[in-house]
Amino acid sequence: MTNRLRVLRAERQWSQAELAERLGVSRQTVNAIETGKYDPSLPLAFRIAKVFQQRIEEIFQPHSES
Repeated sequence: MTNRLRVLRAERQWSQAELAERLGVSRQTVNAIETGKYDPSLPLAFRIAKVFQQRIEEIFQPHSES
């Protein structure tokens, strides 16, 4: 899965720690999601979408299988 989390966070000039606080997770969790080492749970994906006021599908995309 790929995501736009780092781009969306940078557009708002939020640090990983600031985003983590808004989401109720650790900074390490935000880092792991941004680097693709961790896929968020569905409830966390919904919280991320709400924070950025976007649909989940606009933030997370499955890897294309070509």
